[in-house]
Amino acid sequence: MTLVQVGIGLPNTVPARGPRTLLDWARRADAGPFGTLAVLDRLDYDSVEPVTALAAAAGATERIGLATMIAIGPLRSPGVLVKQARSLVEVSGGRFTLGLGVGARHDDYAAAGVDPATRGAVLSTQLAHLARLRGTEQSTMDILVGGSSGAALSRMARYADGYAHGGGPPRAFASAATKARVAWQDHGRTGQPLLWGQGYIAVSDPERGQAYLRDYYAFTGPFADKVAAGALTSVRAIRDFIRGYAEAGCDNLILFPTTLDTADLDILAEAI
Repeated sequence: MTLVQVGIGLPNTVPARGPRTLLDWARRADAGPFGTLAVLDRLDYDSVEPVTALAAAAGATERIGLATMIAIGPLRSPGVLVKQARSLVEVSGGRFTLGLGVGARHDDYAAAGVDPATRGAVLSTQLAHLARLRGTEQSTMDILVGGSSGAALSRMARYADGYAHGGGPPRAFASAATKARVAWQDHGRTGQPLLWGQGYIAVSDPERGQAYLRDYYAFTGPFADKVAAGALTSVRAIRDFIRGYAEAGCDNLILFPTTLDTADLDILAEAI
């Protein structure tokens, strides 16, 4: 069983944030037992842009790792993405992990003026640019690729250091992790890919947290109810979830808040 490192999400996509919410949350996370502070990425939603959120968090923290889990790469040009990544490596003192994917929300692409039909090719181009920086100032930054398609797993195995799973019960992660390892081997990579997973917590106010998830995933239709139902609403559920991911071989598990209540941060710290 892998000894999984547990991280916490920064609530950059939870609406009704105050002007100090993210900074206060980052400082409390830095003082806790968490290995990583991670952000989500939406463009056409009430959210703080992920690179901006992590840059602010970098200045408010000292030791905790910072990660995009994940950023929608094709919403940015390859040059802009590389510049943002290099900048976060610098301002964080090498604490940044770049997780990338193509995303599934066409409203975000419409807001960015980007054709979603080109997103796979654009992400491949971005990853190739990042790969060429290996051995330079990017050497301290791990790159993850998310997605469940064969093309996504192929990009991960060709260009990245590991795989970022999109969430779900431990059995879903275990299945995806197996596919990621096979893709890694098929591309002749040595060793094993890093394996990152994620989930949602809604302990202090389950009803409000689940309502947020139904809104955030409304574009999926009825599947949004399934996502909301999967939120972890007790310390026991959190511990069972962490144990299941550890048994499935997860290296880093990010648990994202669904409300702005810092009590959930304290509850998660207690649970781990």
